[in-house]
Amino acid sequence: MRLRVEHKTHYTYNEPVPYALQQVRLRPKSRPGQTIVDWDIEVRGGQVEVAFEDEHANSVDLVSFTPGETEIEIICRGTVDVDDHNGVVGPQGGYVPLWLFQRSTDLTKLGPQLEALIASAKQDGSPLEILHGLSAHILTAVPYSTDQSAADLTAEDVLSAGHGVCQDHAHVFITCARALGFPARYVSGYLMMDDRIDQDATHAWAEAHVPELGWVGFDISNGISPDARYIRVATGLDYRGAAPISGLRFGKAGEAMSVALQVQQQ
Repeated sequence: MRLRVEHKTHYTYNEPVPYALQQVRLRPKSRPGQTIVDWDIEVRGGQVEVAFEDEHANSVDLVSFTPGETEIEIICRGTVDVDDHNGVVGPQGGYVPLWLFQRSTDLTKLGPQLEALIASAKQDGSPLEILHGLSAHILTAVPYSTDQSAADLTAEDVLSAGHGVCQDHAHVFITCARALGFPARYVSGYLMMDDRIDQDATHAWAEAHVPELGWVGFDISNGISPDARYIRVATGLDYRGAAPISGLRFGKAGEAMSVALQVQQQ
């Protein structure tokens, strides 16, 4: 399937920003099952200082603000061919060892509620059966809801809230999968929805490393493994390692952000 993406992220500030840098992980890469036909990033109110690959082999553009700006816009446009591999990504690549993906982070620490969730999940069958069962069990325990959108909720906090978005589901799944002995990681990217073209956010899901298959994706929020509607952009131990945009700035300016995103079949 050929997908076309147009993604605009617009930041405004209530006073001039003297200096700011942003790490932008919005450039997908060609890999088995995914071929980048064309992709371009445009920055208004700043410039790309350097492009590099991080420790997870994500493509990163380091963007600086023009000093004194009160707004900056990052625009991504591109076309990607995607095949349906039933969520199977394949062997580990990048620059970090597989065992690193069993390490917890601040957002994926195991707590008593998560331990209880794991204990109540089905743990017999093949690795794939266990992981698909875990995904379904999480969605039952934590229904999808946009009532909260905080980016800093831990997996344990998500269970306390009792609902969450795709980012929250991914963190809970990653934490539980690691506790069951599976290396697991966070994935950020794009999803072509069946009922709309315009969206207000990128998508997120999780991957677990399964013997003999390698990395396999699980979209907990939608109850499936990623298919030809999904574009993988970045991976990390959690959201912070794969965030589409993160950075720092000097000064006390207040920030507002808006996102306009379109994903459609070309």
